[in-house]
Amino acid sequence: MAIYNPKSLKAEEFINHDEILETLQYAEANKHNVELIDALLEKARPKKTETGCVCSGLTHREASVLLACDIPEKVEKIYEIAEEIKLAFYGNRIVIFAPLYLSNYCVNGCVYCPYHLKNKTIPRKKLTPEEVKAEVIALQDMGHKRLAIEAGEDPVNNPIEYILECIKTIYSIHHKNGAIRRVNVNIAATTVENYRKLKEAGIGTYILFQETYHKENYLALHPTGPKHDYDYHTEAMDRAMEGGIDDVGLGVLFGLDRYKYEFAGLMMHAEHLEAVHGVGPHTISVPRVKRADDINPDDFGNSIDDETFAKITACIRLAVPYTGIIISTRESEEVRSKLLRLGVSQVSGASRTSVGGYTQEERPHDTEQFDVSDQRTLDEVVRWLMDNGHIPSFCTACYREGRTGDRFMSLCKTGQILNCCHPNALMTLSEYLEDYASPETKERGYEVIAEELNRIPKEKVRQIAEQNIDWIRGSDRRDFRF
Repeated sequence: MAIYNPKSLKAEEFINHDEILETLQYAEANKHNVELIDALLEKARPKKTETGCVCSGLTHREASVLLACDIPEKVEKIYEIAEEIKLAFYGNRIVIFAPLYLSNYCVNGCVYCPYHLKNKTIPRKKLTPEEVKAEVIALQDMGHKRLAIEAGEDPVNNPIEYILECIKTIYSIHHKNGAIRRVNVNIAATTVENYRKLKEAGIGTYILFQETYHKENYLALHPTGPKHDYDYHTEAMDRAMEGGIDDVGLGVLFGLDRYKYEFAGLMMHAEHLEAVHGVGPHTISVPRVKRADDINPDDFGNSIDDETFAKITACIRLAVPYTGIIISTRESEEVRSKLLRLGVSQVSGASRTSVGGYTQEERPHDTEQFDVSDQRTLDEVVRWLMDNGHIPSFCTACYREGRTGDRFMSLCKTGQILNCCHPNALMTLSEYLEDYASPETKERGYEVIAEELNRIPKEKVRQIAEQNIDWIRGSDRRDFRF
């Protein structure tokens, strides 16, 4: 029998089934233990120090207790502290990105994804270099600077060489004032050698969703194809980090299995990365199963309501305070609004989840991986964020300045966000306003920038940011960064 060991490199030891079951039993037994819950809330709350702000976070077992707690006033306290942590470490910035689907060819049999091999109704498509270029120009014309590329697992149609060539093409395209400055990659688990190639290609974050940490159900949900190998898939982040990739992104697909089990597994995976590599996940995504071609979410029987979804997000923020939390256009404007307050720091905008979707005037549905709930334009999303007290950020400076992995976490933990990421967000917002925004959004945006410049603590940083924004407004000079 496998023994729980967060420092192990074996999947069944750092994501240990018996440990999760014991954790869930402990959480259920203590979900009304007010003394313990209050102690955990106090532990999670950010504390100010001379050098910034610190947060101890919570273990998977401690966070599971808070997730199980159903005392209304304690749940509200969880939400309150989640917002405190978000503001302490990320401020009111919200990073914006878009997914770019390169290919829906796939050899796996995943029963929750319309790209599965046996689906004969979905048209199969793979972007050519010229089509990649056209998609990127369409995304640049919206104002995007950061992409997450997606592709099915198919060694013939989507080999690593194809992915690398696409990345090279994406980075090479400079249209008008547009440029994609960061390419994150969400592709299947691969080898250390291939992760080194992705690192050399200049990727940002490597993202891989676990889908479910329950091994028995994982095998049933992935009946055929290379993704059927639970251990190889679950150990992928260790290989990615061995290959030199500093920033990795975790996530489960909520709705496939019981959410409390998945939450505990997700937190254990974050603890494992911290224990072995000295740095936890750069991001955690919180997708839910959505309807798609030949996929019905009700078939899985583990769907979660919006309130539970909000609570999961808030508990992630308390447990792993320095990690970015991502919510996609799978979710509605209403759901996204609530989760932004509870710890989300990145959102997608104007997403199309079909291969070649950005160059088409009407949103195509025939090759979508999932239904998009939030179908607003990027301009509408930007204005919505500002109207709700957030700063839309197109910043990619940390990645290009080498502030990744533990170096980014150090910046975050010492409270330097307001002197670095905050002015970078304002400068990239100014770029968006000048090059892509509607008149209404542009007017609102400069009101926000004027207000937010005053929040930069260091006078010299504020003066430089103001000067750079003046240059952006008065010329074609772009890409200033701290």
